[in-house]
Amino acid sequence: MATRIVEPEAGPRSKRAAILAAAVDCFGETGFEATKWSTVAERVGIGQTALYHYFESKTHCLLTIMRLELQRSHDKFTEAIEGVEDPTEALRAAVRAAYDVSDHEVLQMRILHNHMDLLSGTRKSKREEAERVEARKLVQLVERNWTNLLVKGMSMGAFPLRDAQLLGSGLLGLIVSVWRWYRPSGPTPLSEVSELIEGACVRMVAT
Repeated sequence: MATRIVEPEAGPRSKRAAILAAAVDCFGETGFEATKWSTVAERVGIGQTALYHYFESKTHCLLTIMRLELQRSHDKFTEAIEGVEDPTEALRAAVRAAYDVSDHEVLQMRILHNHMDLLSGTRKSKREEAERVEARKLVQLVERNWTNLLVKGMSMGAFPLRDAQLLGSGLLGLIVSVWRWYRPSGPTPLSEVSELIEGACVRMVAT
């Protein structure tokens, strides 16, 4: 299991949570590259230099958002399948949990999957590298979660025997592809998307 980075104490005067929330809004709506670091400060109501008390760079903030989103995704998966013995029902529950998100979390998912390439190369900054390494561990943990779910189903005879790792990668690819195009303000409700992808995942695995 990945070792979590210990989050700083959130005292009553801490602006860290507000900075992260404002950064998610800006990066998710405008794009990371197009967002000025000063714009995040303005949204929080602090000076730009105050940002560096919490994050040494805009990239450090981005990596933190990505790591926190991966941890949230892992925790939701674990909670969703806990105590569910039937493999097909566990698969359905895991897919539903992936789409049980707020509008703010939709932005976090979009940010994560638009910048996965950032996790592939080492960072010169120690703080950025620490976030990157933990995020990479969480990526591997999430992938392992889905592979293990499929292996269990195959061992119980609920799913046909296949390459569970390859199949798990296919499932994840289908699930996360939604965040590239889905918009909460769009014509299709997320519940409809969730139902569609859930059925597609079950057909992919069980037939």
